[in-house]
Amino acid sequence: MKVKVLSRNPDDYVRETKLDIQRVPRNYDPSLHPFEVSREYTRALNATKLERVFAKPFLASLDGHRDGVNCMAKHTTNLSTLFSGSCDGEVKVWNLTKHECVRTLQAHEGFVRGMVVRHCGTSFFTVGDDKTIKQWKMEAPAYGEEEEPLNTILGKTVFTGLDHHRKEGVFATCGQQVDVWDEQRSSPIRSFTWGVDSFSAVRFNPVETELLASCASDRSIVLYDMREPAPLKKVIMTMRSNTVCWNPMEAYYFTCSNEDYNLYTYDMRYLDRPITVHMDHVSAVLDVDYSPTGKEFVSASFDKTIRIFPKDGGHSREVYHTKRMQHVICIKWSADNKYILSGSDEMNIRLWKANAAEKLGVLAPRERQATNYNQKLKEKYQHHPQIRRIAHHRHLPRNIYHQTKEQRVMKEARRRKERNVRKHSKPGTVPVVSEKEKHVVTVVK
Repeated sequence: MKVKVLSRNPDDYVRETKLDIQRVPRNYDPSLHPFEVSREYTRALNATKLERVFAKPFLASLDGHRDGVNCMAKHTTNLSTLFSGSCDGEVKVWNLTKHECVRTLQAHEGFVRGMVVRHCGTSFFTVGDDKTIKQWKMEAPAYGEEEEPLNTILGKTVFTGLDHHRKEGVFATCGQQVDVWDEQRSSPIRSFTWGVDSFSAVRFNPVETELLASCASDRSIVLYDMREPAPLKKVIMTMRSNTVCWNPMEAYYFTCSNEDYNLYTYDMRYLDRPITVHMDHVSAVLDVDYSPTGKEFVSASFDKTIRIFPKDGGHSREVYHTKRMQHVICIKWSADNKYILSGSDEMNIRLWKANAAEKLGVLAPRERQATNYNQKLKEKYQHHPQIRRIAHHRHLPRNIYHQTKEQRVMKEARRRKERNVRKHSKPGTVPVVSEKEKHVVTVVK
């Protein structure tokens, strides 16, 4: 004999406290909810509109420098500490929580060209136009003590870039050549040259820690392995790259910022064409930095804007600008994935939210749940025309708006000319060249 009984779990309908809301049992059978899609669409539309209403990304301005901010460095173990170097040789240490400068030191004569914090966070290095590499203590000097570097190395030429190994006491500099230094020695343990007169940036790979990449003045990006006596290979592009940044999660990928207004993401194993061309800036891109998740990166440009790109997206998802901000020279993404820091010509460092509409501070459980629900709705309905239009719209400064329009017209004109030439030529004589292949001249091994 079969007996049917009702079985109820009190956790499904009993409130934990008197202040809790009543739990309502729901049947998710779609036939009982014929208007679910239309209701969800309306909620997604409202969530998208509210996101644009609450999008206020600018948080704070750190002012104190007396010249343009030329470089910045993140602390490797402390989230709230930032280092910045300016064009007058001054280095400042900032407390981001209090938005104040905690230490100032006159590090170099002329520009501070590069800064980096040691992998353990106990000291930091600076290089400048005075041909010196200096190592500084992390703690400020005691009362009555002079501000003296721990170590000073005098080089033969001007250094233009600096980066530190992720695990060992080794750092790399670039100038007329790429040098790898041991912290205990005053001369480089390895020097790499490849017929190039100068380099503008050098970066260690955070995953495959023996690999380096550098940008050279002959429009090339050169890859090195510290275990090899010579450089590995280089890709020569149509225009010069300013900086390069490795993806912190995927060892083979790196992104370079270029003078032709674009950014290029490469797979170091297949350099004959970039994986993605990231377009939206209307002037030279000066710096780039990845988020710690490796899913997005932020770029700084001469056109006075900051843009956030998905790592595999051709266009930016966000653009930040202010009336006072001038050419943005350096950019950093904080290690907790929440903030972006930009240093610009007019002596200011600005602190931005990585997600413009994100609410900062502690969220109540219901608030967090509502935020996650709205986020999923926006993802589900992101391709609907109305929602896509609202989510993608950004108010741009007039000059950038007009330059973008002008570039679109020029691009279309070039494309039309190419089509016409192909149409009136012998079949096969004018090949179709994709956007990815246009910008690579050759790969040298």
